[in-house]
Amino acid sequence: QVQLVESGGGLVQAGGSLRLSCAASGRTFSSYAMGWFRQAPGKEREFVAAISAIMWSGSSTYYADSVKGRLTISRDNAKNTVYLQMNSLKPEDTAVYYCAARRSYSGSAYEKEYNYWGQGTQVTVSS
Repeated sequence: QVQLVESGGGLVQAGGSLRLSCAASGRTFSSYAMGWFRQAPGKEREFVAAISAIMWSGSSTYYADSVKGRLTISRDNAKNTVYLQMNSLKPEDTAVYYCAARRSYSGSAYEKEYNYWGQGTQVTVSS
């Protein structure tokens, strides 16, 4: 069982930055792929970014087209934490952001392929 707790959300002006954190319980964090998803009011939850488990060659990252170049996913296995650095934020980035863990080395853009979810953290970007 893996428990995920997100933090770091808040209110920021357009063009600003935030860093979300997701702390995971358990001893096998390094073997899980991790993902970030978001859900805006009245919309379905959508993929934001994912990172593979760390292998000998390092980790692979994947991004939704809408966030490429602005958001960066990373992980620190020593701290059992995955991060989402968000720069150049836009009002359309306003959403509840969820962290998810997948029992696989590979990341995925499909939420059904994730096994564990956090409770979410609110990000609001004002214009």
